[in-house]
Amino acid sequence: MTTISDTPRLSTLSPTARGTVFGLAAVVMWALYLSFARAGVNTGLLPQDFVVLRYATAGAIMGVWLLWHDARTLAGVGWGRGAALALFAGPLFIALGVGGYVFAPLSHGAVIQPSVITLASLLLAWMLFRETLNISRLFGAAVIVAGLVLIASASGGSVGPQAWIGDLLFISAGLLWVGFTLLIRHWGIGAFAATAAVSVISALVVLPAYTVFGSFERLLALDIEKLLVQIVVQGVFSGVLAVIAYGKAVEHLGAGRAALFPALVPAATLLIGLPVTGELPSLFEWIGALMATVGLAIAMGTFNGRAPT
Repeated sequence: MTTISDTPRLSTLSPTARGTVFGLAAVVMWALYLSFARAGVNTGLLPQDFVVLRYATAGAIMGVWLLWHDARTLAGVGWGRGAALALFAGPLFIALGVGGYVFAPLSHGAVIQPSVITLASLLLAWMLFRETLNISRLFGAAVIVAGLVLIASASGGSVGPQAWIGDLLFISAGLLWVGFTLLIRHWGIGAFAATAAVSVISALVVLPAYTVFGSFERLLALDIEKLLVQIVVQGVFSGVLAVIAYGKAVEHLGAGRAALFPALVPAATLLIGLPVTGELPSLFEWIGALMATVGLAIAMGTFNGRAPT
């Protein structure tokens, strides 16, 4: 299968260090995606608008890459496996994740979806691939859960009565991403090839459907600056670079350890989302996000001076 090697500078680092760099890069781009998704929903965009923004852009970028890496077989992934990856990390994943913001606030989406990814991937990687589940990971996961509970309960009556619907959508989106994580780990698919397969197949499905059944009016009604920002954040950062970075983290760290990084997304999203959406998190939401971050550090063995094996 065709792969692209890491940059020379990264290649001098240990696999754990390289995986950490890629994981942190994915965290920042996910935080941008969640923040601007919430901001877009506030301006009247619908989940299907984000789907087309993401895959029209990502499909074009990765389609060009595929022309140089055996497009006939999707860079060795194969159309059957590519379709399976797109089922988990494609349009349905985006529609559920963004759709949750129609009912729930930024803090819920920032915490619930990443935490589900972290905890479910950690457990399933242990069950299916026998990746180590030691005391540090278990305790770190417990701290993450505590942070999740704190944030979910912090808003209390300040959220709408249908927030639970958004929470269920966030959980569903998180579980889909878990399936994507386990599949690329099980099949040993490279980050670039996996991203290309998901992006191109999703674009082939989404663009015709949106053209026939959807409307470009909401997107065209945006200021050109806001539209360009959404294209870059949704299509380039989230649709291409974040998926590649996460895939690289899985390659270097394994599914269980790579899945710990989404636990950093809550703190990053609340920080980035403040100027983007204007939603000021409560003190307890900040504490919960900090707990999720500390839980990641514990699970990665930071306080032991070593990464867990």
